Amino acid sequence: MITSIELSLYPLGEASIGPIIDEFIGVLEGADLTVTMGQMSTIVTGDSSKLFTALEKAYTMVAEKYGIVLVCKISNACPV
Repeated sequence: MITSIELSLYPLGEASIGPIIDEFIGVLEGADLTVTMGQMSTIVTGDSSKLFTALEKAYTMVAEKYGIVLVCKISNACPV
């Protein structure tokens, strides 16, 4: 099933958040998914099993090193 997720990652207590967000997005980009970055959020689209596997990997990777908040909206019905 094709699924889209809109993600906003907020690293907490860090002087520079860009590299942390880039690290997170890099995992998603390497997972055969369509990644569209915006100013306030990123939309990731693809097969739901690949998408959720990549999301878990990206989340775990940054959450093990930093305090973060990750906001997600998930849909199987939004236009892609």
